[in-house]
Amino acid sequence: MARPHHRKKHKQHVQQFKHSHDATTSVRTKGRSSASGVFAFGGAVAGLLLGYFAGNTSLVWAVTGLIGGGIAGYLIGRRIDAGGSK
Repeated sequence: MARPHHRKKHKQHVQQFKHSHDATTSVRTKGRSSASGVFAFGGAVAGLLLGYFAGNTSLVWAVTGLIGGGIAGYLIGRRIDAGGSK
């Protein structure tokens, strides 16, 4: 079997590029993720479905459920975030 680690190193520009990107960096701007966004999205989806089916496929009730569910999910997520930092 070939042993490439015994070969003479060549293509210096490729080696420099490889070593310059070895370190991993974090892309996140905040220290931790927030629960308010996740709960707002989940609440909006749940409110949309609940409003759509409870309102007998009415678009007005679906949009009302979407907005209400999103606001409720955001408030619940904010409370979870505040409780987690204490």
